[in-house]
Amino acid sequence: MEESTQNPSPGTHFIRNIVMADLASGKHDTIVTRFPPEPNGYLHIGHAKAICLNFGLAAEFGGRTNLRFDDTNPLKENEDFAQAIMADVRWLGFEWDSLHHASDYFDQLYDWALHLVREGKAYVDSQDAETIRTSRGTLTEPGTDSPYRNRSIEENLDLFQRMRAGEFPDGAHVLRAKIDMAAPNMNLRDPVMYRILHAPHHRTGDAWPIYPMYDWAHGQSDALEHITHSLCTLEFEDHRPLYEWFLEHIPAPSKPRQIEFARGNLNFTVMSKRLLRALVEEGLVDGWDDPRMPTLAGLRRRGYTPASIRRFWSDLGISKSDSVIEMGVLENAVRDDLNETAPRAMAVLDPLKVVLTNFPEGETEWLEASVHPQQPERGTRRVPIGREVWIERGDFMEHPPGKFFRLKPGGEVRLRNAFIVRCTDVIKDADGQVVELHCELDPESRTGMPGADRRVKGTIHWVSAAHGAPVEVRLYDRLFMVDNPQADKDRDYHEHLNPDSLQVVETAWVEPSVLADDASAFFQFERTGYFVRDPAHEAGGRAVFNRTVTLRDTWAKLSKG
Repeated sequence: MEESTQNPSPGTHFIRNIVMADLASGKHDTIVTRFPPEPNGYLHIGHAKAICLNFGLAAEFGGRTNLRFDDTNPLKENEDFAQAIMADVRWLGFEWDSLHHASDYFDQLYDWALHLVREGKAYVDSQDAETIRTSRGTLTEPGTDSPYRNRSIEENLDLFQRMRAGEFPDGAHVLRAKIDMAAPNMNLRDPVMYRILHAPHHRTGDAWPIYPMYDWAHGQSDALEHITHSLCTLEFEDHRPLYEWFLEHIPAPSKPRQIEFARGNLNFTVMSKRLLRALVEEGLVDGWDDPRMPTLAGLRRRGYTPASIRRFWSDLGISKSDSVIEMGVLENAVRDDLNETAPRAMAVLDPLKVVLTNFPEGETEWLEASVHPQQPERGTRRVPIGREVWIERGDFMEHPPGKFFRLKPGGEVRLRNAFIVRCTDVIKDADGQVVELHCELDPESRTGMPGADRRVKGTIHWVSAAHGAPVEVRLYDRLFMVDNPQADKDRDYHEHLNPDSLQVVETAWVEPSVLADDASAFFQFERTGYFVRDPAHEAGGRAVFNRTVTLRDTWAKLSKG
C-alpha cells in the first residue's frame, strides 16, 4: 500500500532558499534540523507539516534530522506519549538520525544558568507568579523591576543552588534572565528560566526539583546538537530575540538560526492539544486515536495514508502567512491516493433481500470482477452469486419519482459484474414494510456474454446472501458542525460538536474477498466510499470497517453556503 518516501516538500519556498544559500556560501557544510515535540499528547495533522519540512529538507540536501523530546514539564508528559510520537513519525515515512531529550541536557542547562548568574545576567526572583505576570507591563507600557532584581551575584548563586538542592517549596522562587523590563518585545522583559516543581520526571525521576522553561531549554538544546536551521511556527517569531540573546550570553558550542513558518490549521476541528486532551478525558471521543480526531493516530485509524498526508502538505507549500485550510482539501488528498491504490469490492450497508427466482437453488456461480478498473494489470477477483443477494434498500422504490434509474416494480437494473434482473414481486410484512423482492435474471445478459451489451439505465451493487460476511461499518464525519469551533467566545466549543459525527451500521455485508487472509486493509466499496479495516477493533466477532472518506466531497456545498 505504502510507496517509498519521496521528498515531501519539493519546489521552492523561502526556507529552502535560505538553506540553499547557506550551503552555497559555505556557511554550513551540511544542514541539521530537528523535530522537537513535547510528549504531552499525540501528534496532529499540523505537526505533520513540521515533520515533513524538517525531515524533507534534510533529506533533499543530504543532511540530518534529530528527534528531540521537549520534556521539561513532568506534570503533563509521559513515556506513552513519547512512544506514540515515535510511531507517528515512522508511520509518516521518516527516521531520525539521533534521538534526544531536553532532559539529557538538564545538567548542562543548569551549569549555563549558573554562568548567567555569575555574569550578572540572571537573578532569583521571590515574587509569586501572578505578581511577576502583572509587573511585566503591557504592549504599550513598560514593565516594573522586581524588588529582587538587584540581588547580589553571591545571593543569587546561593538561592539558585538551594533551589537546585530542593530546599524551597513550589512557587517560592524562580530564576529570571536579567535583560530589559522596558523592552518593546515582552519576551525580553526578564523571562523566567527556571521554576521550582517537586514532581517526578518520567526519565529523571526525582533528581530535579527545578525545571527549565521552554525558552531556556529550546535554543540551548539546538546549540548542543549543532542544529543549523531551527524551524518553528510563527507563534515563536517574537521569541527569536530571546533565543538569540541566550545563545549570545553563554559559551554555546554552535549558533543555530531560528526561522519561522506558518502553521497548518484545518477547519471543522480543533488543533489545540489542551482541547484535544479535554475531548479524550471527557469521553467525547474514543481516545487519542479516535478516527474523528485530527491526530495522526486518528487519521491512520480512519484510513488516511502517509503518502496522502505528505502530498497534502507538499501541495500547500511553506509560507509566512497563517491560513485556515478547508477540510475538503485534506479529504481530496486521501481520496486521490486511495483512488489509485485501493482495490474495489462490493458492500451493502442497509440490506434488502432479493430472491432471483430463476436461479437454481443451492447453486453458486463465480463471477470475475476487476480488482481495479483503471489498472487491469492488477488482475481480477472472484465474486460468488447465488439465488439470494443483498442490495441497498435505497436502491429500490415502490413508487419512484421520474428519472429513478434503480430497481422498481417491473423495472430492470444490472447487478454489477453480473446480469440484468427485473423486479417481479414485492413482499411486505404485516406493517406494509418491504422485506423482500423477487426478481428474474436475464441469463443472456451475463457480463462477458454476447447479450451483455443490452442496455439498462441503472447498475447497482450487491452481495451474495449465502457467501457474504456480516461486518460492522462506522461512518465518520466531521467532529464539529461549524468552521471554527473556537471562534465564538460566547459559546463553549462543546456546543458545536456534531452529534452525527459517528454512525454505527451493524447490518452491513461484504463480499468474501474483503476478508480473505491476503486482503488489503483499504478498499473502495463501490458506490459507497473508501474504507479501511480497523485492525484493533472487532464488534461481536465481526470485522469493523471505518469509512475514510466518501467518493465525493459532500461538504463542498455546505461550506459555500
